[in-house]
Amino acid sequence: MAHRLVFEFWEKSHLDVGNSFDRFTERLIYTYKDWGAHPRVFDVFFLVLVEAGLLLEAGKLFDKLLNYGVLVSVDSCNLFLARLSNSFDGIKTGIRVFREYPEVGVCWNTVSYNIILHSLCQLGRVKEAHNLVIQMEFRGNVLDVVSYSIIIDGYCQVEGKVLKLMEELQRKGLKPNQYTYISIISLLCKTGRVVEAGQVLREMKNQRIFPDNVVYTTLISGFGKSGNVSAEYKLFDEMKRLEPDEVTYTALIDGYCKARKMKEAFSLHNQMVEKGLTPNVVTYTALVDGLCKRGEVDIANELLHEMSEKGLQPNVCTYNALINGLCKVGNIEQAVKLMEEMDLAGFYPDTITYTTLMDAYCKMGEMAKAHELLRIMLDKGLQPTIVTFNVLMNGLCMSGMLEDGERLIKWMLDKGIMPNATTFNSLMKQHCIRNNMCATTEIYMRMCAQGVMPDCNTYNILIKGHCKARNMKEAWFLHKDIVEKGFSLTDASYNALIKGFYKRKKFVEARKLFEEMRTWVHCRKRDI
Repeated sequence: MAHRLVFEFWEKSHLDVGNSFDRFTERLIYTYKDWGAHPRVFDVFFLVLVEAGLLLEAGKLFDKLLNYGVLVSVDSCNLFLARLSNSFDGIKTGIRVFREYPEVGVCWNTVSYNIILHSLCQLGRVKEAHNLVIQMEFRGNVLDVVSYSIIIDGYCQVEGKVLKLMEELQRKGLKPNQYTYISIISLLCKTGRVVEAGQVLREMKNQRIFPDNVVYTTLISGFGKSGNVSAEYKLFDEMKRLEPDEVTYTALIDGYCKARKMKEAFSLHNQMVEKGLTPNVVTYTALVDGLCKRGEVDIANELLHEMSEKGLQPNVCTYNALINGLCKVGNIEQAVKLMEEMDLAGFYPDTITYTTLMDAYCKMGEMAKAHELLRIMLDKGLQPTIVTFNVLMNGLCMSGMLEDGERLIKWMLDKGIMPNATTFNSLMKQHCIRNNMCATTEIYMRMCAQGVMPDCNTYNILIKGHCKARNMKEAWFLHKDIVEKGFSLTDASYNALIKGFYKRKKFVEARKLFEEMRTWVHCRKRDI
């Protein structure tokens, strides 16, 4: 209530900001000094200034409050950092604030670091951002998926420069060395460009620079993560003269497990043992994860016992794989028990553990239990990731709680966490199901205005929604847009478009789409 009243005052047009700020601040400080007002009042005022875009005044208020021993909360400071990061000049101020505020007692958390990591990457200072990640670990801050994603994205932005430097090097008649090739292959694999990484490997061999185990293992891992197990095994076969080690075997096993080819994965495990190599925790975790993804939780449990007999202690990732498997087969009760066992064994559940269980509860429509897990997670100091929020958003939307979904987006923005396309897609999908295309379009426009790029799912949701509402003009426009941007329509979207035009007796458009769909299906089968 107080927040709304103060915000409405500062939102007024034709307000003399300078004069009003001075008077407002003096009054608040007077009530604090002479009447013992609660310091939380200043936090509310600071938040309002930030939300109203009065960032200069917010900075002045922070400095003034220090004279009276009052410190603004880290959550409010995070919002301040996030809003500063929205402009080029503000980014530099944000970085300065991030460096100076700990000197007066502000303890930054993972959200704070992620905001600054993003800012540094926007300025092209990726190496500095990477060094900050190392500092985070030394200072005891927990890195989350967002932290790593920001750095990887930062390297993606500069990778073009890296490859151009390589070309320049060769133009000048200088030969790249093994380290140069390894760096580029590693970068391309990290950013999912494994086909190009394979081309660099061929060029490396043409230059008579022979790849070692590290190069092959990096590529095997990259192809495995992209699901291309045939390319993965071809590389493994090619490198046999180098004697693959435990790391190489584990990378290959992980690739087969991700592709759910468990027979081949266990065959490699046996081959590894025959060669005198010892499977480690990572090897067993990959196998456990693969079995759980296929719903073979009982066999995964047997493997866990085998691990223990060999003196190998399961880690958090092993437990998470089993918990995920139990949730997939609908045994949430056993998954919760396993989490409790994990806690007792000294392996503390992480964000992934809680998110997995929350996802299971959301899919069952038990939103109260999902919210309770979020509360426990926050109480333990664990930071939710964008995946956590998307799980909650999907649960709320599936339960028809769209207003709660809108509130969740607002809460995320208040915490300085930017929703992604998946977050908005869940809301749009439910509005489309309800045939409320006005609300869907409003969410889509808001999403674009906030700088969130629509993905393939966004376009498919919108196309099906407009077809259902018989807005064929809008659906056709979106179809053209999706093709221009290189995205793919799903079979369901093609069917919705064809059916919609056919009903409108637009047979030329319907036929054109049918031929386009047939060509697309043929290309897709050829790629497979």
